[in-house]
Amino acid sequence: MAEHGGPATMTDYIKHHLHFLEMPVGEGSFWVLHLDSIFFKLLCSAVFLFAFFRVARRATPGVPGKFQCFIEMIVEFVDTSVKETFHGKSKLIAPLAITIFCLVFLMNFMDMIPVDWLPAAASAAGIPYLRVVPTADLNTTLAMSLTVFLLIQYFGVKHKGIGTFVGEMFTAPFHAPNIVGKILLAPANLLLRLIEEAVRPVSLALRLFGNMYAGELIFILIACMTLGASLTSGLTYVMAPLQFVAGFVWTAFHVLIITLQAFIFMMLTIVYLSMAAEHH
Repeated sequence: MAEHGGPATMTDYIKHHLHFLEMPVGEGSFWVLHLDSIFFKLLCSAVFLFAFFRVARRATPGVPGKFQCFIEMIVEFVDTSVKETFHGKSKLIAPLAITIFCLVFLMNFMDMIPVDWLPAAASAAGIPYLRVVPTADLNTTLAMSLTVFLLIQYFGVKHKGIGTFVGEMFTAPFHAPNIVGKILLAPANLLLRLIEEAVRPVSLALRLFGNMYAGELIFILIACMTLGASLTSGLTYVMAPLQFVAGFVWTAFHVLIITLQAFIFMMLTIVYLSMAAEHH
């Protein structure tokens, strides 16, 4: 059974837990920073860097420790995925893939912390709102997907040259054997290319955001099962076991989701960069 402070009704409780710690930096809702998302993104980044630097500095050629084995398993898994997917040559892809997978996983994993723990601690410290899952913030997922979009353009220009890169926008996917056919097909090719390029960052961002937002919301709804519960109420002894079972089942399932979403984001990034480097 969870005891909740603050909002008295279920609606208020849900709204409170879905409210970001905001700081306006200009006029309008666009110019608002989500301080909690920024903080936990930086925290997850620091954890990732600390863990990998620690293992790298203490790595031994003999029998490795358990934590070193764990990190090496992640590196080998990602490296194998990169080699099977990216067929070009780049020293950036493997480190980028490891960074994406680990960072997205760590940010997703914040959803495993019970929904009231950190917000209650923040409230005791005078912080009115706190959301702890950065990937449940569309600003976070969209920023990452736009970064991938810029990398796609960079890889395309680097591997093909600016002339071939621009030319493919007008000559693929529909090809013509003569100049007249190429001119006639150019508008359709350009339109499809623009749609393709626009869909990639949007789909990357919305897929990750949608899954993590839904997961966070389900945990909040499970917590609502004993909202305002009292030890003198018989309903409490019915709902508390149900809450425990629902929480356990969803947590076990959600571990798969957060891992899968990190893997999907990494793999799609590799695939998009591989496609950008290939000649069409």
